[in-house]
Amino acid sequence: MWGNALQEAWRSLFRNPLRSFLTVLGVVIGVAAVIVLVTLGRGATLAVQQQIAAMGANVLFISPSRGFGPGSATVPFRVEDALFLEREAAAIAIAAPAAVTSRTVVAGNQSTTTQVVGIGAGYLAARQWPVAEGREPTEGELRAGAAVCLLGQTVARTLFAESSPVGERVRIEKLSCEVIGVLEGKGQSAFGQDQDDLVMVPLRLYHRRIAGNTQVRMIIASVAPGYTSSEAIAEVRALLRERRHLGPKEEDDFRIVDSREIERTFTTTTQMLTTLLSAVAAISLLVGGIGIMNIMLVSVTERTREIGIRRAIGARGRDVRVQFLVEAVVLSGSGGIIGAVLAVMVSRLAAQALTFPFVLDYGIIALAVLFSAAIGVVFGFLPAHRAARLDPIAALRQE
Repeated sequence: MWGNALQEAWRSLFRNPLRSFLTVLGVVIGVAAVIVLVTLGRGATLAVQQQIAAMGANVLFISPSRGFGPGSATVPFRVEDALFLEREAAAIAIAAPAAVTSRTVVAGNQSTTTQVVGIGAGYLAARQWPVAEGREPTEGELRAGAAVCLLGQTVARTLFAESSPVGERVRIEKLSCEVIGVLEGKGQSAFGQDQDDLVMVPLRLYHRRIAGNTQVRMIIASVAPGYTSSEAIAEVRALLRERRHLGPKEEDDFRIVDSREIERTFTTTTQMLTTLLSAVAAISLLVGGIGIMNIMLVSVTERTREIGIRRAIGARGRDVRVQFLVEAVVLSGSGGIIGAVLAVMVSRLAAQALTFPFVLDYGIIALAVLFSAAIGVVFGFLPAHRAARLDPIAALRQE
């Protein structure tokens, strides 16, 4: 019975292919939209996780600021503050001072405006940022403030194209320094900033020849093994409050940002948006189901005489009900399969355009197709039940 019902369902579909396609279009769009949004959402989540990981795993970013925007700046840190944290905080393995400003960097007849970062000892280790070509500055060079620098991948390409910059000299406005290495690429940060668009110099050189002061705008602290980020944050906060002479009722005049907390926040936000948009897209599946029910009701009216003949030669009401239910499921299931194939192609193209990882979840595809078939059962039941209840004699009299 089921085999005959399936064959008849396919014949019914191809009897009027344009109407069948327009009927399932809502299901196609609904399934495709859900799969595309879930796939891109997971790709975006993975991209954020990769970008956060590029900032450094289990890293605290400590800045002398109460928050964001005008009026948030407070008393700057000093190099001694980083040394103090590294010495006194058991939960901190490395505390590296850093400062940053924007300057024009020139090499030959090429120039670019980029970030110049003054780094202290341990900065590259805390950020887990290896050198791809050349070498890191030595401890002696960092202490002495030697005129050496590291280039990010973006700056290296801009100033030297495809040639190696190691051993060459660049000029940071009036300061000439030797390029001793090129950093590995980290790509964009979670905030959309190109992390490779920078030049690193020893912090002592930065203070003496570039900034003209001894301020530290950031301390990069890596959490020691065996400690959690929350434990490290609590210890750092207590030590800094004491060092900066803050009373019990005074608010912190510094800010501690945890890389893992950033990751959790971005991941949760992305997942919530994906779920919300997928739920909105799923509404079109219901619209498609209503379209299927409407066409199936029209089909029952058109095929009233055919139903009468079937009943007259021995078909039971159950057989007629199964026939129309199978047709509805074939309609919606076909739409689900077409939508899934379309979604895979669109998702791949969209992921490439947005530079997201292409993360295809076969479970979501299977669920969307099964849900589309279930839509056929739900919205096809009423037409099937109406067809099964037709009086054979009255149906045969129908012209």
